[in-house]
Amino acid sequence: MQMIEQRLAALRAKMREAGYAGYYVPTDDFHLSEYVGAHFKARAYLSGFTGSAGTLVVLEHEAALWVDGRYFLQGEQQLAGTPIVLQRSGEEGVPTLLAYLEEKMPEGGVLGMDGRTVPAATGRQFEKALAKKGVSLAVDRDLIGEIWPDRPPLSEKPAWVLDVKYAGQEAQEKLAAVRAAMAKQGALVHVLTSLDDIAWLFNLRGDDVVYNPVVLCYAVIEPERAYLFADAAKLDASVREHLASLGIEVQPYDAVYAFVSRYGAGTKVLLSESRVNYALFASLLKAGATIVEAENPTTRMKAVKNPVELENLRAAHLKDGIAMVRFMRYLKENIGKTPMTELSAAEYLAALRRAQDGNLGLSFETICGYGPHGAIVHYSATPESNVPLEPHGLLLVDSGGQYYEGTTDITRTFALGPLTEEEKRHFAMVLSSMLHLAAARFPSGVRGANLDVLARMPFWEQGVDYKHGTGHGVGYLLNVHEGPNNFRWQNAASSAVLEAGMVTTDEPGIYIAGKYGIRLENELVCCKAEKNEYGQFLCFAPLTCVPIDLDAVDPNLLSADDRMRLNAYHAMVYETLAPHLEPEERTWLLGYTRAI
Repeated sequence: MQMIEQRLAALRAKMREAGYAGYYVPTDDFHLSEYVGAHFKARAYLSGFTGSAGTLVVLEHEAALWVDGRYFLQGEQQLAGTPIVLQRSGEEGVPTLLAYLEEKMPEGGVLGMDGRTVPAATGRQFEKALAKKGVSLAVDRDLIGEIWPDRPPLSEKPAWVLDVKYAGQEAQEKLAAVRAAMAKQGALVHVLTSLDDIAWLFNLRGDDVVYNPVVLCYAVIEPERAYLFADAAKLDASVREHLASLGIEVQPYDAVYAFVSRYGAGTKVLLSESRVNYALFASLLKAGATIVEAENPTTRMKAVKNPVELENLRAAHLKDGIAMVRFMRYLKENIGKTPMTELSAAEYLAALRRAQDGNLGLSFETICGYGPHGAIVHYSATPESNVPLEPHGLLLVDSGGQYYEGTTDITRTFALGPLTEEEKRHFAMVLSSMLHLAAARFPSGVRGANLDVLARMPFWEQGVDYKHGTGHGVGYLLNVHEGPNNFRWQNAASSAVLEAGMVTTDEPGIYIAGKYGIRLENELVCCKAEKNEYGQFLCFAPLTCVPIDLDAVDPNLLSADDRMRLNAYHAMVYETLAPHLEPEERTWLLGYTRAI
């Protein structure tokens, strides 16, 4: 941990030179992405904590890192021995990051940050709260970049055009819809920095963020013209021709900050303060623009999958289901006979996905946690943590693939041998929870947060809970985590109304520290049900078609409704997959989809 102390010391020397009393280090890149490229992993470089979410604050004599419930165990392990204090967000007695700054920052002090990596909404919140102590924000220096000698360069991977046979809608039509939304808001300009929104809007894809097929770029939309700010070397002739056909002019990647200064004298600019970085927002304010704060129109548009996308997604899940069934069979037939570890099992599954036609890689780093490692919600096996799999206990595998036909995300927990009564009881609870939510029928206008209780009730009845959302939206050959739809009661105010065509995961779990974790996850597509005097009703249909491990299921612990729902799901899985499997595989699958 001496290396972490040395890096903190180097940062503090830069802070003293700049006159900063504190420095704020988020996880984000310039586009506020959930997953970031190696160039942007400043927080990991400085702290040693490698989780995909977390925020570090460094003061002259102390440092603290905030993580949510997914990362309590990982944070504890990776910060052990460092001078950085782990702050478990939401736990009793733990201050919020802003409350910490309000208490710790000195009167009249300066809080430094790289404003390109901070949401505008966060920067404005800090401005207002810290003004009480005369604290100001300095947002124009990347101090960590100044102390990071071998910082990885920005990605130089090429962009490519997603054919309309996969996208389902021409980019010109999407642009017209966005411009209509701009006009409705009275805005003459729309600024986009979120990479998945831009990729969806222009039917572009790339490889600049690991697992997320997006391109590092910014976009500015006007009523007649549009501008893409990207490294020209990434855009070949076919991409340039595509952009030109849309009336899109290409500008250098970093030119956007100076470019937006043209929007002065009260020009109305539509943007989302939570999706645009603070530095770009400040450039617009300095120019005199009038900000129209609203959700990016693209966010909701891309969340509602069109008929072509939905048909393609079914094909993607068919391919993914074949890979997962072959993986499950491999585990069942070889555990205790063929040496396996967490890493080797994850690689075996990745190879099965790569073998599927149209696969473009994984949609996130596979979580493959055996026994106690399954209790670490976002566990990532390393050569140091890797353990062998043994013919007993539970293996939690959360994984997904990127295909031309879409993005997949699935979790299964497998019994590798005999289970304890506690493990069986908890497995039944998680399974019942997942089935409850999947069976929901509800009137139009219901939000995801309203339905979260259906999944959590089996947990709450036992006096337990899980510290993550029950489900998130999934992109189409884009980010595996996509808004605005989710199942999470804690975010009721921002929870989206569910619409037919939205794809959301259903993934409750239980995590017993030091023993095991159990999570089951299916993707659900929202569909129209009956329409009557009470209005339009909606329901869910599963996209995921992979069996639940019946070796872990005690039918006596399930209700009659649970058994009926599980049997119906397994019948669908067999009917969908069997025609595409070899005879021996079909026979095996029949056993693992049998009625109970």
